[in-house]
Amino acid sequence: MAEDTTPEEVRRVKAALDGIAEMPDPVARARAIGLVLKEQTARSKQFYEMRRQTVLDLRAQKVPYRKIAAELGVSLGTVQDIERGSGRWTDRPPKKGGEE
Repeated sequence: MAEDTTPEEVRRVKAALDGIAEMPDPVARARAIGLVLKEQTARSKQFYEMRRQTVLDLRAQKVPYRKIAAELGVSLGTVQDIERGSGRWTDRPPKKGGEE
């Protein structure tokens, strides 16, 4: 069986999110979900920038795209997008010609 390489911090966050999903009081659960979503929104840009800086640092060291992708657990295209700063698919402007 493959070894679980998920960092302990990620396991704790997932366990906390599972705990929120299992809260018996729907109003308290909805309130907790709102707080988590607000926190995630506040940290999202910071986390994307931290990840981008890591990719840029690795590329400055001439680390190949494929190796970076494997290390970060993302696709080759994602690494290239991160390096270009083109953002997530949902943040990209529509294609020219009116198509989205």
